[in-house]
Amino acid sequence: MWALLLTTLPTQPNAVRLRVWRALKAAGCASLRDGAYLLPETHAATLDAVAAEVSAHGGSAHVLLLAPRNDSQRDAVLRLFDRSEAYAAWGEAALSLQAQLATVADAGETALRRSWQQLAEALASLQRTDHYPGTAAAQAQQSLARLHQAIDARCSRGEPGAAQAQALPRLDRADFQARRWATRARPWADRLASAWLIRRFIDPQARWIWLPDDGRPLRTPRGAVGFDYDGARFSHVGPWVTFEVLARQFGLDGDPALQRLAQLVHGLDTGGLPLPETAGLAAVLGGLRQLHTDDDALVLAAAAVFDALLAAPASRPA
Repeated sequence: MWALLLTTLPTQPNAVRLRVWRALKAAGCASLRDGAYLLPETHAATLDAVAAEVSAHGGSAHVLLLAPRNDSQRDAVLRLFDRSEAYAAWGEAALSLQAQLATVADAGETALRRSWQQLAEALASLQRTDHYPGTAAAQAQQSLARLHQAIDARCSRGEPGAAQAQALPRLDRADFQARRWATRARPWADRLASAWLIRRFIDPQARWIWLPDDGRPLRTPRGAVGFDYDGARFSHVGPWVTFEVLARQFGLDGDPALQRLAQLVHGLDTGGLPLPETAGLAAVLGGLRQLHTDDDALVLAAAAVFDALLAAPASRPA
């Protein structure tokens, strides 16, 4: 069953016509013909809002329910929602980024990650208008994940694998005070955010040990606490990145602002649907990595960014 909008737009003002067209496009409407637009019945409220605006400006609009009489009609309507061409165009952009990986120098890491983020946002936008996702959608998501892994393999060779999902025990912060914390050198999103979380909420006197990120197995120095590498005390577990694991184990995961930060970090580190701040955070962190060759200075500079995100109104419930 579908919601059907039958409308005749007002001739004036043009701004109303443009707003209506943009709203229909953003909603992923299928078009039966000029003035007849479809959405799944569950999105009828979207068409109700469009109809109200059209009527308020002198046009005519009616939202009805449409049911197919047979499978042939149903298939014909579903074909109107097909997004194969859009996924194909997205795939061409993904292949272009894949080709860049073979030619871009190490100094181009920021550009690579920015390009990947743009791809992720484009895919998320496409998925919002794909009301009947199929094979093309699944393949695009897999391609995006593979690209993320390829960029990590090129720019951050020691990225840890995820341990099998398991219950994470609560830990007492008192047992982790004034410790040395070891992680891979040249930290990116998850390590930068984890270092901030450690010093801000867990161990204010934390000191850092930077391990060479040369692709060889890492060993935790005696007496240190390792994070975000294979074999570390704290690293990826199941669907969670290191930041999320630390937050859960030290009882910080109930804070809505930290939950939003966790979403940002997760998206930058392993992929996923981006938040509005994701691209900006990626650009800022990438710029800081270019400015600061000393990792202690980099962590300090990034901490100011995470402090600001934590305090931002968007991170706090109204």
